[in-house]
Amino acid sequence: MRAAAADGVPLGVRSGYRSYATQKVVYARWVRTLGKARADRVSARAGHSEHQTGLAVDVLARGSTFGSFGRTPQARWVARNAWRYGFVVRYRAGQEKVTGYSPEPWHLRYVGVALATDMRRSGSTSLEAHLRIAAAPDYR
Repeated sequence: MRAAAADGVPLGVRSGYRSYATQKVVYARWVRTLGKARADRVSARAGHSEHQTGLAVDVLARGSTFGSFGRTPQARWVARNAWRYGFVVRYRAGQEKVTGYSPEPWHLRYVGVALATDMRRSGSTSLEAHLRIAAAPDYR
């Protein structure tokens, strides 16, 4: 995917696999910065992060931040093409009550080409909706 995007919209990997210890530090930083309630909307507690599965990756455009990524050509490319490589944008705008998290156009979850293609064809907006599981389960 990164190689395919490189032609005009180069992507960089900001974060991939995280250990339990690393996720614990990440979550604690968000709690200190935002308070627990808001931190729970933007970060998973250790033991509950998709990054700990090795199936999630955060991508950015060179020179962008998480806050600005959604307005980049790379974000638009990812939204249109990630499914071709087995990834879905995991936390989409408008899905907060379904996923339990604020929008993260940079957070991709590998689900495999078959499932990503099926989700694209069916118009699914979240894994929860597509898999018919409860909205906003307590991942935290």
